[in-house]
Amino acid sequence: MISRRVTVKIPKILIFIVAFLFVAIIGKLAYVSLSNTVDGVNLHEFASNRNTKSEVIYAKRGNIYDKDGNPLAQTVNSYKIIAILSSSRTTDPKHPQHVVDKEGTAKMLNEMIGIPYETAYKILNTEGRYQVEFGPYGSGLTESLKNKIEALEMPGIIFDAGQKRDYSMGAFASYIIGYAKVKEDGNINGELGLESYYNKELSGTNGKKTYETDAYGYTLPSAKVVTTEAKDGANIYLTIDQKIQMFAETLTSDLATNYNMDWMIFSVMDAKTGAIVASSTYPNFNPNDLNTITKYENPLVSNQYEPGSVMKIFSWATAIEEGLYDGNETFLSGKKVVGDATIKDHNRGQGWGNISFDTGFIYSSNVGASYLADRIGVETLTNYYKKLGFSEKTGIELAGELKGTVNFKYPVELDNAAFGQGVAVTPIQMLQALSALTNDGTILKPYVVDKIVSSDGNIIYDGKRTEVTKVYSKETMDYMRKLMHGVVYDGTSKYWHPTKTVMIGKTGTAQIASDKGGYLDGKYDYMRSFAGIFPEDDPKYIVYIAVKQLEATSATPIGNVLTKAVDDIVAYLGLQESEVNIADKTVIIDNYMSLEVLPVVEDLKNKKLNVYTLGSGKYITNQYPLNKSKVLENSKVFLVSNSSDYLMADLTGWSLNEVMTYANLLKIPISTDGYGYVTTQSIPAGTLVTPDMNLVVTLGK
Repeated sequence: MISRRVTVKIPKILIFIVAFLFVAIIGKLAYVSLSNTVDGVNLHEFASNRNTKSEVIYAKRGNIYDKDGNPLAQTVNSYKIIAILSSSRTTDPKHPQHVVDKEGTAKMLNEMIGIPYETAYKILNTEGRYQVEFGPYGSGLTESLKNKIEALEMPGIIFDAGQKRDYSMGAFASYIIGYAKVKEDGNINGELGLESYYNKELSGTNGKKTYETDAYGYTLPSAKVVTTEAKDGANIYLTIDQKIQMFAETLTSDLATNYNMDWMIFSVMDAKTGAIVASSTYPNFNPNDLNTITKYENPLVSNQYEPGSVMKIFSWATAIEEGLYDGNETFLSGKKVVGDATIKDHNRGQGWGNISFDTGFIYSSNVGASYLADRIGVETLTNYYKKLGFSEKTGIELAGELKGTVNFKYPVELDNAAFGQGVAVTPIQMLQALSALTNDGTILKPYVVDKIVSSDGNIIYDGKRTEVTKVYSKETMDYMRKLMHGVVYDGTSKYWHPTKTVMIGKTGTAQIASDKGGYLDGKYDYMRSFAGIFPEDDPKYIVYIAVKQLEATSATPIGNVLTKAVDDIVAYLGLQESEVNIADKTVIIDNYMSLEVLPVVEDLKNKKLNVYTLGSGKYITNQYPLNKSKVLENSKVFLVSNSSDYLMADLTGWSLNEVMTYANLLKIPISTDGYGYVTTQSIPAGTLVTPDMNLVVTLGK
């Protein structure tokens, strides 16, 4: 058989197409292999991202301390309670890892975290969920509460760890400190006060951990972990003196307990440096419970108001400084017609007949201020008010500061401005202006931050005395202080007398501007204030209190609580002037931390101090007053031992300040009713104190 070769002719065009495709494929492979970017995509980054996981390393937010280093705001461990519902979590029926007894678990949650039983039971019966949470009830739990819940060994109850901001003193200086909240991304963000103003410094810088994972998200055995360490936030130390702040808090609490009002602020400033050592407000709030906040502005820097006759300090001083004043010159008090308006003295325009301008200041005559304003003129008085800092921010380290307004033009506006109507100021501006009286006419910038220390120990901000400008001469200020002595001791304001020092000052009563124009005319529609300086011979502190719409017919209630607070401050600091040998009765408290309880108690009793020991432990873990504090004989000293079996003391006769200190050490909330000293208490003496208790005390004369 003869074989035949069959020849198949392949068209040249087909050969060309095949060859072209082959070359193209080889070229593409080479391009992909050799090029970093293909079709606009970085292949190396794409591959890396597919197999790379990053975790945030959160920086620890810095703490806020008082001037002695006692923590006021700090970041602590926080826990969220989670209930596992799915039985798939359980591998051994004898040791269930999911919620088995829903009724019992709901009862437990009701007792431990306060969630209503019905709400908890409904959540635990959610269909189709692997796990559930309990909203605000189950968030922000302390470590001690977590441990108590874990000790109950309820199946299916687990915890998710996190952080939260803790304010150990509760409402203490709340508008100064502010508050911070945990955001959804896990960061803590400041939203009011210093927490907001210094949010960047407190926050620090988060770090990051990056590593490669397999397709299932697990770390590869040979993976390289790249870590960028977090830098913790800086710590802030305030100028706030804890003891003086407590006196201030007691003052506002006492007044607010007995009288209705719109708002109040009481601040104490170091007369020689401008440091704010205390500032309390009503209303205040507990930053641990933001449901207690009703206003989001700090009255110290954000409340603007017409200050009234305290401004006479500066209109009188301006007349003296400009050579337009003769203290013995007389004028007819009572009423003065200015254009279409009539200016009246505060005693319904009756006045005191012909009186001198010195007497006019002591009696707080609006008519006298009007005559001086006519001599001074619009331009000059405006310039002095602005040099004092009115209508400009002081620059204190607090968010939300307002400028106020100084804008008067016509004769009646000028005269009103001389006695504090028609101008708007803030309390911090008033404190700054008052500093001229204690610094020979130079005003000081107020400050509330003593220092800021970075996480590595470096001081990155140092608060200190800062002179703003010189406004008056020393001679003018000396004269004004003599007139202010007359206000308190020779005038119509004799209820501003403290008993332990000589305090000079000036009162203020102003009408309140209406949103509709003009002024409110209700019985209590006044702004009442007082500016004081003590001790007179060597001023150490400036105090300023302002109260809006106090439901009282006079400022007497304000004077009563203010003078008590000043006496407390004087006794605490050993500034007392009216008693002989006060230094002999002063005891300086030492640091008793970690010492044995019994020898310390014996030593303190020998020094004529009343000692209260919390718990039956052998060693001291906390104390109040703190190290280097000065106290008088018969004062109370609290020692906390390393045992939590706290028995309630007999509080009869205690002051509100003492009870607040005691309740804070017991770590239980307190409610008060009345004014004065403790007459009854809700927790009987000798009762074992537990964290779920609420102490209610009644105060009386």
